[in-house]
Amino acid sequence: MSNAILVVGGGFSGLTAAIEAAELGHDVYIVEKSPWLGGRVAQLNKYFPKLCPPSCGLEIQFQRIRKNPHIHCLTMAQVIGLSGSKGKYSVRVRLEPRRTPAHNVDFTFLASALEGETPSEFDLGLTGRKALYKAMPFAYPPRYVLDEATLSKSDLARVAGQANLDLKEEAHEVELEVGSIVIATGWKPYDVTKLANLGAGNVKNCISNMQLERLASPFGPTQGNIVRPTDGRVPHTVAFVQCAGSRDQNHLNYCSYVCCMATLKQCLYLAEQHKDTKITVFYIDLRAPGRYVKVLEKVQALPNVHFIKGKVANATQGVGNTVDIQAEDAIRGEKLTLNYDLVVLATGMQPTLATEDCVFPVKLDADGFITTGEESGIFVAGCAQMPLDVTRSAQSATAADLKAVQTVKGR
Repeated sequence: MSNAILVVGGGFSGLTAAIEAAELGHDVYIVEKSPWLGGRVAQLNKYFPKLCPPSCGLEIQFQRIRKNPHIHCLTMAQVIGLSGSKGKYSVRVRLEPRRTPAHNVDFTFLASALEGETPSEFDLGLTGRKALYKAMPFAYPPRYVLDEATLSKSDLARVAGQANLDLKEEAHEVELEVGSIVIATGWKPYDVTKLANLGAGNVKNCISNMQLERLASPFGPTQGNIVRPTDGRVPHTVAFVQCAGSRDQNHLNYCSYVCCMATLKQCLYLAEQHKDTKITVFYIDLRAPGRYVKVLEKVQALPNVHFIKGKVANATQGVGNTVDIQAEDAIRGEKLTLNYDLVVLATGMQPTLATEDCVFPVKLDADGFITTGEESGIFVAGCAQMPLDVTRSAQSATAADLKAVQTVKGR
């Protein structure tokens, strides 16, 4: 029986599970498909319950990882094969080439001199990134990535002679022996392009709630200034459309749990930055569980925030890059046609495995959440199991970690 534990996913729940297992003396392998750890939390401006920036929690986790020799991080990596059984799994992992050295080299000047550009995945397409890039200042591992496909012809000449770059590096595979597995593959925002009636993808200044998080972040495309993507203007009127794709049998058939709280938090962002901006929240129901009801009460008390119970039917392009929406006011029994400078779609949480192949012997429900697998020594943490906030994701990670540890100890 192997004493090692595999954690698939380097988001907040995956990091929690990995660190707690390693601090009990177990070797832990973190396999993360992106170049850096942190997951969705790293993209946020602030997160509950303390409304602190992601660096507040993640940097502490990164320090614990740096200091613990039992933790082995494999980034730009993905599990492609699994054999064996509970207590003795053999795991094949494919690692994509990073093309930069293992030690931290500052490529700031070289990166800024490059011409090639592609939409930034981290900023959700709101801005572009260069071929040589690092997504965030506190990224871990603190290494740049060289994306060869984004290099222009002149860029190739610039990087060809760089001693610290390896354009010939290729993908390779490694094999790991582990006794148990924690799946913490997390979530992704629902594909907004499927919400064409709500303006997603075809109406200017109609964005997702995660895109607003990037606009509000001091490390985002606008250095934290919440402005319209098209022209950089401060929005004087903003509409939030709740349940954009959630609780809808044609899209996500469930409540995504965090969307209401995310919108309330973003109302506070706007109220703090632009005191005169008028905000309207269109909702079906408002969900503020437990202590979060105080946040709801705080937002409801703001004089420039107005709540309308009713669904938005569609959003179309208005004059001057504004957005026209048609909605209902269910309480008054009225149909409304209104115009806004900016519309924010509160898109739901979709489990990552809903649209990706799963090599693990687990069962998924119709929505892509993991339902079984524990009998095989495979445990699930965070939003791979159900929609959760950061606090509950960490709690679920601790629970999964305890089961994984008990498995490798043979209990």
